[in-house]
Amino acid sequence: MVARTEQTDVVLVGGGIMSATLGIFLKELEPTWNIILLERLDKPAQESSNPWNNAGTGHSALCELNYAPAGPDGKVSADKALGINEQFQISRQFWASLVNEGILPNNDFIRPVPHMSLVFGEDHSKYLAARYDSFRQQKLFERMQFSKERDQIAQWAPLTVKGRSEGEPVAATWAPEGTDVDFGALTSGMIDYLQSQGVEVRYGYEVKNLDRESDGTWTVSAINRINTKEPLKIHTKFVFLGAGGGALHLLQKSGIEEGKGYGGFPVSGLFLRNTNEITAAKHNAKVYGQASVGAPPMSVPHLDTRYVNGKRSLLFGPYAGFKTNFLKQGSLLDLPLSLRLHNIYPMTRAGLDNLSLVKYLLTELVKDKNARLESLHRYYPEANGDEWELIEAGQRVQIMKKDAKKGGILQFGTEVVSSADGSIAALLGASPGASTAAPIMLNLLKRCFPSQFAGWESRIRALVPGYGVKLNDNPDLADEIMAHTAHTLDIAN
Repeated sequence: MVARTEQTDVVLVGGGIMSATLGIFLKELEPTWNIILLERLDKPAQESSNPWNNAGTGHSALCELNYAPAGPDGKVSADKALGINEQFQISRQFWASLVNEGILPNNDFIRPVPHMSLVFGEDHSKYLAARYDSFRQQKLFERMQFSKERDQIAQWAPLTVKGRSEGEPVAATWAPEGTDVDFGALTSGMIDYLQSQGVEVRYGYEVKNLDRESDGTWTVSAINRINTKEPLKIHTKFVFLGAGGGALHLLQKSGIEEGKGYGGFPVSGLFLRNTNEITAAKHNAKVYGQASVGAPPMSVPHLDTRYVNGKRSLLFGPYAGFKTNFLKQGSLLDLPLSLRLHNIYPMTRAGLDNLSLVKYLLTELVKDKNARLESLHRYYPEANGDEWELIEAGQRVQIMKKDAKKGGILQFGTEVVSSADGSIAALLGASPGASTAAPIMLNLLKRCFPSQFAGWESRIRALVPGYGVKLNDNPDLADEIMAHTAHTLDIAN
């Protein structure tokens, strides 16, 4: 079958929060540019952006303890947590502007849900107290509260206290400004707007190849995997690979030098879900604990209030699994087909340095329902196991890459890889991805469009009033911006 050929300015690969965010920025900054979005499934936000495939935390480092480990002297630095929070504030400002300007029809995708950290035992309680002492000095964490009193903790999250052994020391922090985000609803609303502005959104199209032309442009080859099997070729000036776990394969197909040495390690996420409305109504918090000794940051247990399609439920996990597919709806051949001569050594070195992760995964794989419920009871002592069902969340593909000292490292988080000329960029990695989509895409724009960026800054600041400013260091501006976004998004708490 002869391929249909088209021409455009921008191709966005993947129908998730990242492509939607970049698409909105580009359409607002360059309204005349033609944009085509290709999504391999039949609708948007079905992989990592699907609300049941992520924690929906609105990662702001209010409760995630892995962002602030204790140092050898027992002291805790708030620096990394502040960086995460500053990034989330950028996303919040961006979303508020989209609501203000009518780009998004409503603010139903985000809800106020306090964020908590909960620890057990004297040593962990001392750590949490040290973390609180460090955090409360920062503007962005000034509303955080700390307590070791069970009555107080029970007011914040009664399900975590009722039925707990009286002799066990517990401690908690509570941050009222926490949120729950339905990234599926948010992504769908953004893509609806893009379509209303003339962006071509093609569902069912899977990108099969990427070829760089002599003039520096790209030819994107895709096929309709759902209906006609019709091949499609698109000539474009810029390509963004925002295909979640699928981005690594596409980056490799591009052949750019900057993508060499990268590999991926897939980890499946499993959660226990409770949709009993009576039980869900008793808990209004996202309660994060500490990962077990030797376990990776992705294993941090949390008992979450979730709102999906407006309905409240509870989620507990994660429990890890292992499959070799890079996408939830991908192929088990994804991992072996990603192996290249240039990434085998870095991946091997990273694997040898992270045997604790392998041990953790093996332990997780043999857990039965009783073992999973035992973990749940640690945070919700009186949980009724019959109310909880095991669901499979999205695939997370952790970055493995070259390292000058170690040969290869396993990197948690997200990373943008782009060509020297800025004509193609890929987003690799996982959490806190979705929550920090706006600052990640702004950094991508600055890197890939350096000559245009200065001319875009006035519109960027209209969409993100605090862009380029650290709110933590500007308390008056922080109060003004955070109050405005909280009011617009209806998340004041």
